Amino acid sequence: MPEAAHTGGYLVSVLIFLGAAVLAVPLFRLLGLGAVIGYLFAGVAIGPSGFGFIGDAGTTREIAELGVVLLLFIVGLELKPSRLLSMRRDILLLGSSQMAVTALIVGGLASVTFKVPFWGAATAGVALAFSATAIALQLLEERGALQSSYGRRAFAVLLMQDILVVPVLALVPLAASRAPVFSGQIQETLASLSASGAALAVVIFAGRYLLNPMFRILAKAGAREVMTAAALLVVLGTAVLMQWAGMSMALGAFLAGLLLSESHFRHELEADIEPFRGLLMGLFFMSVGMSIDGPLVISNALFLLAAAAGVIAIKSLVTYLLMKLSGSTRCESLSAASVLTPAGEFSFVVFPLAASNNLLPWNTANLLSAIAALTMVAGPLVAKAIERFSERTRPAGELPPAEEIPDGARGSVLVIGFGRFGQMAVQVLLAERVDVTVIDADIERIRNAARFGFKVYFGDGTRLDVLRASGAAEARIIAICVDKKESASLIVELVKQNFPLARIHVRAYDRIHAIELVEKGADYLTRETFESALVFGAATLSELIEDADRVAQVVEGVRRRDLQRLAVQQAGGSFSDAVAAAPIQPEPLTPPLKKARGLSVETQDIVQHAEDRPKAPKETAS
Repeated sequence: MPEAAHTGGYLVSVLIFLGAAVLAVPLFRLLGLGAVIGYLFAGVAIGPSGFGFIGDAGTTREIAELGVVLLLFIVGLELKPSRLLSMRRDILLLGSSQMAVTALIVGGLASVTFKVPFWGAATAGVALAFSATAIALQLLEERGALQSSYGRRAFAVLLMQDILVVPVLALVPLAASRAPVFSGQIQETLASLSASGAALAVVIFAGRYLLNPMFRILAKAGAREVMTAAALLVVLGTAVLMQWAGMSMALGAFLAGLLLSESHFRHELEADIEPFRGLLMGLFFMSVGMSIDGPLVISNALFLLAAAAGVIAIKSLVTYLLMKLSGSTRCESLSAASVLTPAGEFSFVVFPLAASNNLLPWNTANLLSAIAALTMVAGPLVAKAIERFSERTRPAGELPPAEEIPDGARGSVLVIGFGRFGQMAVQVLLAERVDVTVIDADIERIRNAARFGFKVYFGDGTRLDVLRASGAAEARIIAICVDKKESASLIVELVKQNFPLARIHVRAYDRIHAIELVEKGADYLTRETFESALVFGAATLSELIEDADRVAQVVEGVRRRDLQRLAVQQAGGSFSDAVAAAPIQPEPLTPPLKKARGLSVETQDIVQHAEDRPKAPKETAS
């Protein structure tokens, strides 16, 4: 009976979280404030400072931090090592400058305000200088700006902050020791750094030599749920290893994603992780809202609100000036400043650690934690306000940061299926340096493609989450080259419903399949054997009549009659009606017709005329 009650209590808590999210997030989205703010206010409402439905915010946050871990893994998947190397200047200079300048200003103000000694003020400055990785990346994702110039630079700052987690955690106990010699602490710090180095070496070795073979074996087994379990095992296992070594779990997950960013399985992994990431991120934001100490905030309301506003203003100004001085435009600098204002999740670890080491009084540590929590709640609101101000004051002719187009972009194509047909189509695109992403569900085909220099990713094109992870939302054209007609039809439906801006080019199995695909919304199609058969027939005919012009006219005549028959069948006529409507003519058609593109515009009048014909049951013909 107690066990049942415990289970019931657990389920009630889950229902409360889900209900609060379902009510708050759509409301705040409709108000134009975004999902993050909805989650934060939902957490305040159900937490101890609100209606008190959930009492323990600390336990909830420990679970919810897995959402940040999964988010950093996905970011690592999307950020290849070559791009990370190109960001080294921003990571080292911009990231370290933002931390140092912000910590210096905030620490100085903390020393004056709270009357704490130097090391306590320094700890407060560093802790509040960190930014909330989860909130910043979520805001960038909502804006579609993760790959923009300011989005990459903001992420460089966040990455530098995650790198600094280890030395900061090591320096807090050292700063607490005022003895002139503290060899014990030095040895402990060196041991911690050695463990961190060993953990990094293990992760790099496994990512380089073990993960791809493991996922290849699992893909051959064909068990989708095991692939999902393996993805979670990799992410959480790396995070736990890094935490054991004294590093940030989020940094470990990012490193795992980075090592798999060149893998054939990156899109499938992203699709498997995304649902868990979304739910846990929402839970994380709600836990932040729940962590606000209502009585403490109420009793010190004016001071805490002023202090939180001051921290936000300082961080915004420092980030804006550093971005501007390092070459960003005014609009980009404002946008980056807007997402880096909230204090980071790391502050909830540093302040208790500083208090336990007597660097800060517990009362001061609680006030600083409340300030950090208030900046996390107010940060997204400030980001929205800065974004709207930036839009209103943007100079004429300057594009918004999220609309930047990379130099040399020729438009992207997502190719689904890399069989014989897809391989030839991709060669044409690559010859003109078109940005092509190719996915296929045959692991042996992917391995063989790699031997010839093709980069093909593992992924099931009939899954909407895999299409999203593969970049379908950004693709100008989605080329469906799969062998199975049922799969092609399903993919066309998914693309038409979820990615309406992309043009759909598809390979059809036969004429009946072609009609079906047109009715589902395909923009261009070709039957897999039709054009090759015409070329074959033309070559054979040219050997007999030795008249190239006549051969071309005959071929165009066959193509024209085929289009007429397709139009009749699309309007509901049988194949017999179609043959009767467009019989073989002994005289060639002149002048030669423009080549048709599937059921093109030139057949619309035929389709309209055929709609008045008596309907007959459809018959299948090759």
